[in-house]
Amino acid sequence: MDIDGDTEASSRRVQVRFITKLEAPLKVPTTSIAVPSNLTRFGLSTIVNNLLEARNPDWEAEPFDFLIDGELVRMSLEQFLLAKGITAEKILEIEYIKAVAPRKEEDPSPHNDWVSAVDGSSPGYILTGCYDHLGRVWKASGVCTRILDGHSDAVTSVSTITPEGAKSVTVATGSKDRTVRLWKFDAEEPVNHPLKIRAFKILRGHKASVQSVAAHVSGKMVCSGSWDCTINLWQTNSLVMEGDLVSTKKRKVNDQVDESQLEGEALSTLVGHTQCVSSVVWPEPESIYSASWDHSIRRWDAETGKDLSDIFCGKVLNCLDVGGEGSALIAAGGSDPVLRIWDPRTSAPVFQFASHASWISACKWHEKSWFHLLSASYDGKLMLWDLRTAWPLSIIESHNGKVLCADWWKGDSVVSGGDDSNLCISSAIYV
Repeated sequence: MDIDGDTEASSRRVQVRFITKLEAPLKVPTTSIAVPSNLTRFGLSTIVNNLLEARNPDWEAEPFDFLIDGELVRMSLEQFLLAKGITAEKILEIEYIKAVAPRKEEDPSPHNDWVSAVDGSSPGYILTGCYDHLGRVWKASGVCTRILDGHSDAVTSVSTITPEGAKSVTVATGSKDRTVRLWKFDAEEPVNHPLKIRAFKILRGHKASVQSVAAHVSGKMVCSGSWDCTINLWQTNSLVMEGDLVSTKKRKVNDQVDESQLEGEALSTLVGHTQCVSSVVWPEPESIYSASWDHSIRRWDAETGKDLSDIFCGKVLNCLDVGGEGSALIAAGGSDPVLRIWDPRTSAPVFQFASHASWISACKWHEKSWFHLLSASYDGKLMLWDLRTAWPLSIIESHNGKVLCADWWKGDSVVSGGDDSNLCISSAIYV
């Protein structure tokens, strides 16, 4: 079969066979066809859609990406073959996959100030933190069900800490008011308007703003990173434990005395960073990872508090996540436009993505893919990445200003907050 292209493309053709792991009705015939060598992924996508439409007249065009020898194509076929030293004399097998790009933008969910933190780890809700001192729980775009009221300064970090199967939800928030607060609510309880709730436990001990909070997989502990250069470990138990103090402050709500709040002290403090600890993650029970403005990424033994390994990158670091193949790759971004990824066995980055134009504020691995992660930046853009290409798969421009935070939600959506005071949801992303 011969596929005609434009006049310039007709000068040279390549015999290709399209293959896919996608299920019917997304399979095309496996017979080889001749295509113009100057086709890019957009031209290849048009061909695949035409072949699918020939089998199904009701087919609606779908964007596709293409891999040759396991690498995503981000240039013309001819340029790719030359760059990789692949001969065009034999039939070229090209695998097509659904493009990783949002197919829908939900209406923004407005806040009263900058949206500085977001957590999409629970499929049932989105958690946000805002410079108006409040945390919020969102069931969907525009549907706020809970307001977490109690901090006296901007909420800088939010994290769901409830283990799988728990009846009620427990979340943690960190703030510029130097505290970490723990909250409980029933995410399944139907509400007609946002309910204000107060923290059941206040964790005090940091001497400066809390920048990041992360939970142990059991939900029994959280850690927090601060501008005071330390990382504190805390218990999340709602029972009175040794080291906990019961606040004597009580308040009247509807003429009834509200229950008192617990106040917890840190179980231990990890010391070693020399500047702000901007991000912490707790991906495995025994290890905590931290990123700092002192240009380092550190891995800590959660039990002994020992600094096990350091990576230095020469840049202030804002964000950190651990994931990818074997859940062992470290992604981090900071004061330049480069998203860097390390294998912890090496000191130099194994990947560097440089498409942003300003500081990187957030990075997050996709939970179910070894290849995919997202980044957010003060340049106002979110980018979706695949380790198999140096170019972003998709650029999302849903904010009018800096993007301050971002996360995956439900596996097929990206949630983000910015200095435009909006929570944005980009959905229908096939990963």
